Formats: sequence, structure tokens, C-alpha cells
Amino acid sequence: MARYIGPTTKIARKFGEPIFGADKDFEKRNYPPGQHGLARKRKKSSEYGTQLKEKQKVKYTYGLLERQFRNLYEKASRMKGQKGENLIFLLESRLDNIVYRLGIAPTRAAARQLVTHCHITLDGEVCNIPSALVRPGSIIAVRERSKSLEVITASVASAPKYSWLEFDQNTLTGKYLNVPVREEIPENINEQLIVELYSK
Repeated sequence: MARYIGPTTKIARKFGEPIFGADKDFEKRNYPPGQHGLARKRKKSSEYGTQLKEKQKVKYTYGLLERQFRNLYEKASRMKGQKGENLIFLLESRLDNIVYRLGIAPTRAAARQLVTHCHITLDGEVCNIPSALVRPGSIIAVRERSKSLEVITASVASAPKYSWLEFDQNTLTGKYLNVPVREEIPENINEQLIVELYSK
């Protein structure tokens, strides 16, 4: 099961955004990585460079590698509607992302680990596949034996709320109500650049 395990702050500094979540090191050094940082003269990025950077940012944000991302884009292309928005909706429908959005885990990487270690159930059945696409109406919950895990209890206490998700903190059970409207998704993503990149 492939995943990115390299440095996170360095990648966040590259994109100029804390894409992996709250990061004290990023706040201290929120300039590009490298020996000279901001002092280094950077060439103006080409159109292709801008599109590629946006795609890489989305891949790192949601924790996908190239093959997974490409497959998801092709699936979005076959759906009705705009390719870019379909891609974002598919990314938001991944089980690890929904576990993160519900506040069960502090980061998407932590959510992925909870899923792979069989701490999460989907519609009453244990699901250990982070990339599983969740359908509206599905119930996502923490297994009974895992409810006392410190990482879960600490994360739930400070979890943000989203209109397309419903969560009961007492039972640690959530429901995926509906596919979110594009404007509701807080990530700073220009999906049209990704569509243009793959359309070449």
C-alpha cells in the first residue's frame, strides 16, 4: 500500500500552505525550502509548471500517489458534470478523508492509519481500505474496542463541523449526509489547472 512518508514541513513550505495540517515548524519558516530561501531568485513558473504544482499540492493534501490520483481523475472524467469538481468530490468521499473531516483523527495521515489498523467501521462492517469511496447515507463509526484511544478522544474534542457530515460525539458515530457543494470545501485548490494538465 503506497503512501508518502517523506518530510511534511518541507513540502508545505514548497507550496506556501500548511497542507498537512497545523505545523509549528511551518509557522516559524513559512518561506520556500533550500539554502537561500526567499533570497534566491526564482524564475517565473511556466503554465505547465503552475498546473503541475497544483496537481502535486492536491496529491500531497489528500495523501495519494500518482497512479491512484490518475485513476481517480479518469473515474471523474466518466462522470456527468465538470471533471475538476467531480475529482474533488471523489477525493472528499474517500474513507480516510471522511474520518479526518469527522474529527476522529487530527490529520489525514492519522485517519489513514486508524482505517488500516481496523479501528473504523463503515455501515457496521470493519473497513481497512483508506481509499474506499463512501456513498451519501453511509454510517462511519469507531469500533467499540477503539473508542478509548487517546488520539481519537483528543481529536474529537476540537473537531470542526461540516454541513455535509453529521457526528455524535457520545457514540463516536458519523453520517455522510450528502456530497458537499464545491464552495463548502475549505482547501485552497484550483481544480481547473489539473484538468488542463491532464487534457494535454
